[in-house]
Amino acid sequence: MEDAFIRHIELLGYEKRFFPSQHYVYMFLVKWNDLSEKVIYRRFTEIYEFHKALKEMFPIESGDINMENRIIPHLPAPKWFDGQRSTQNRQGTLAEYCYTLVNLPHKISRCLHVVNFFKVRHDDMNPVTDSQIKKPEVFLLPKDAKKNPSDITGPIVLQTYRAIADYEKSSTSEMALKAEDMVDVVEKSESGWWFCQLKNKRGWVPAAYLEPMDGPDESEEQEPNYAGEQYIVQKSYTAMEEDELTLKEGDTVEVIHKLLDGWWVIRKDETTGYYPSMYLQKAGEVNTVKSELRNRSAPPRRSTIRNAKSIHKQSRKQISQETYRRNSRKYIQSRKKMKENFQKVANIIIEKNEPEENKPKAQPAVPPRPSKDLILNRCTESTRRKIL
Repeated sequence: MEDAFIRHIELLGYEKRFFPSQHYVYMFLVKWNDLSEKVIYRRFTEIYEFHKALKEMFPIESGDINMENRIIPHLPAPKWFDGQRSTQNRQGTLAEYCYTLVNLPHKISRCLHVVNFFKVRHDDMNPVTDSQIKKPEVFLLPKDAKKNPSDITGPIVLQTYRAIADYEKSSTSEMALKAEDMVDVVEKSESGWWFCQLKNKRGWVPAAYLEPMDGPDESEEQEPNYAGEQYIVQKSYTAMEEDELTLKEGDTVEVIHKLLDGWWVIRKDETTGYYPSMYLQKAGEVNTVKSELRNRSAPPRRSTIRNAKSIHKQSRKQISQETYRRNSRKYIQSRKKMKENFQKVANIIIEKNEPEENKPKAQPAVPPRPSKDLILNRCTESTRRKIL
């Protein structure tokens, strides 16, 4: 049987999604050698990591040894990455990148790395949605795109954030920052690592080093869920701060508050504390590796950043661990049960210690009514005449 390979990839459009966090997803129509056609969705960050890995697999064809030998196309930076600052002489579009990729020599275009990336996934068939979050915004490629090739990034407006301190990157996929740098946020991952663009640089940045320009509070952050959601610990972590928890792989916890910096407030038994969200998996879900973030360490917390300077007079609101604990449903239920038990014990004590004089006196029993024969035998003659 012939191995599967891709005949054609067509860019249909993109979606702006808001669950589990804000990100952009490209829609592709993939045509396979068996004449089947499948629609798939891929984040730009996934395409970015795919492209990096492809270059590492084929260093000669990517021009790492000699640029004259490069045949792997450059991954275009979509116009929306830097808004009005983008130049008109960009290197092609994402649609052209896919066309060139499919027409490369078979050792590249039909390698497992390419084939597996464009295969249909479970999420392609059942996109993750949430009725409480805004519905995705869909933008389709114009019908005349073949006559006038263009990327479909015009309507996208990225949020601009400011760096509150210097950050030195620790891997090639990250991006270094200087205090006061203004970056455009492309994707906000639940892990606390955000994919950003700064002029012609791209990479992952810890969300804790960024603050929105319009205020210290993150409007997209969810409210605490004191009822708690069950999650399974996928990776052990030893607490570095007093308000963090130390847990082992396989532990079951309840997530109370999902914060965008990647440090969630969780409850384990009667204890609450912070834990890296990238090490947690929702109970009942299939255990999947969360892309390259699985091998990365947890992002730093805002409280651990030295020389952090905010432009906002009002600091970001904080909720204490004691507040989380006291508002948790489990705590309220335990307090209610404790109060009920205390009331029962108190009633028993009061009943035992109540003085005799305060107790109601027993009422005398009413004697039974005498029978008619008994009355006739004991009554006088006068009474007997009246009865008879």
